[in-house]
Amino acid sequence: MTAPIGKFVWYEYMGDRKAAADFYAHVVGWGVKDAGMGGFPYDTASVGDHMVGGIMDMPAEAKAMGARSGWMGYIWIEDVDASAKRLTAAGGKVFKEPADIPNIGRFAVVADPLSNNFMLFRDAGGNPPPPPAPGTPGTIGWHELHCDDGAKALAFYPDCFGWKKERDFDMGPMGVYHTFDTGHGEHGGVITRTKETPASFWLYYIYVDSLDAAVERFKEKGGRIASGPLETPNGRWIVQALDPQGAMFALVAPKR
Repeated sequence: MTAPIGKFVWYEYMGDRKAAADFYAHVVGWGVKDAGMGGFPYDTASVGDHMVGGIMDMPAEAKAMGARSGWMGYIWIEDVDASAKRLTAAGGKVFKEPADIPNIGRFAVVADPLSNNFMLFRDAGGNPPPPPAPGTPGTIGWHELHCDDGAKALAFYPDCFGWKKERDFDMGPMGVYHTFDTGHGEHGGVITRTKETPASFWLYYIYVDSLDAAVERFKEKGGRIASGPLETPNGRWIVQALDPQGAMFALVAPKR
């Protein structure tokens, strides 16, 4: 199997663990269970046998610093230490130096030059198992960066991770939407945030069968719509939303 350099391989939620597990299991159908990490409460979220991500409580020190509940993506890289140095040289930041998680892998908490946080990761086994087919409900299939300078971000990520720019879409008052391909069947977009967007962030789109039904499910649990529903140029339907803890997430479906 080809090394998945530059691929998003894991997604992690930090906030109220039990509340988040209950919300997302109901909305997108994840199977959630305790990861069995001893004194460190951590849940894994799965689609069938495929693990999508993890859910953990917000550490007390992070909460004291004003951190908000939210999602963070892990990008697979061959050499975490070398990538952290290359990222720093390109203007990024390393918040947690590379470290090992016993029997899991090596990681680092970093940010791009525009202060958008993510993780560098290399699993201990070498390569992660192949994911389900694209579009499988419960998997994450689109990665969208809202940042202070879309063009600058699109120069940084291809240089560090080998992503390829695809197309530009003129969104009128919203600006230009740049799309990219990680080279592993994953796609996403980058856009300069509007004045109405209070901060930069990565937004992850979770596949569901039917958008309207999923929207009703998250409303039942206290979630609310931030934007949409909206039909995309490829005929899919999306909605951007806030969960009950205020964390941004998005849904994508082949139909309303």
